[in-house]
Amino acid sequence: MPIIPSITTRRLSQKEFGALAYEVMDHVFAIHGDFGRFFDEKIYKKELAARMNGVHLEVFVDVVHGSFTKRYFADVIVGDGGLFEFKAADAIHPRHRGQIIHYLLLFDLSRGKIINVRTEEVKHEFVNCNSRLANLRRPFIMEDEWNRNTPGAESFRDTLTALVEDWGAGLDLALYEEALQHFFNKSQPLEPTVPVFGNSGHLADQRMRLVTPESAFKLTTFSEPPDSFISNTRKLLRHTPLKIIHWANLTHDHITLTTIHP
Repeated sequence: MPIIPSITTRRLSQKEFGALAYEVMDHVFAIHGDFGRFFDEKIYKKELAARMNGVHLEVFVDVVHGSFTKRYFADVIVGDGGLFEFKAADAIHPRHRGQIIHYLLLFDLSRGKIINVRTEEVKHEFVNCNSRLANLRRPFIMEDEWNRNTPGAESFRDTLTALVEDWGAGLDLALYEEALQHFFNKSQPLEPTVPVFGNSGHLADQRMRLVTPESAFKLTTFSEPPDSFISNTRKLLRHTPLKIIHWANLTHDHITLTTIHP
């Protein structure tokens, strides 16, 4: 199995999750009142587990493809389907919402909640995820601007589509990037870098996600790619020895492949 959770979960109805969240938040408010707002998030999670039955902490899930394995840890799962992510931050940010959606997909859950304990009053936010990875494994491949004959193009396309067909789309972009680099690093240095040149010559070396010594890749999740993306990528190419950037934009429904030249 490509995705292996450490516990069996089920998708809770809105009513079930609402009742569970109400009970969890009742404890969280009491804990926050006792402890204040300056502890690490792990303190609040452990105290929740001490006060409430059925709280599972740091629940892991393994994501596997061939020789690649990545383990993730969800903060709290209550019962068999209540996912709660604790934060100790200045505010709830978009990256926190993206993270909990990632976990909801991996554990095949539809509802979760972000809880921020760092603020003066506890801030909390429901996050819903109607998608399921089982339905996100066959996105349409768009290749109108893709050149199969450039260095590394076939390897990049085949590896990326194999990952999506195995796991599904919609997961954290860094997961696909790490997996791709894992497979391409078999023929590249462990931390590949390329020289960057300016008016005075060699400025420094910069890490790049290489497919071959002369080609790199970029992944994005734009709903509408900005007009400046390709022009800025071409500027990158003009200041390095790289000849090609293999660009893939991933959504739940499409993978758009584009070959970018200097």
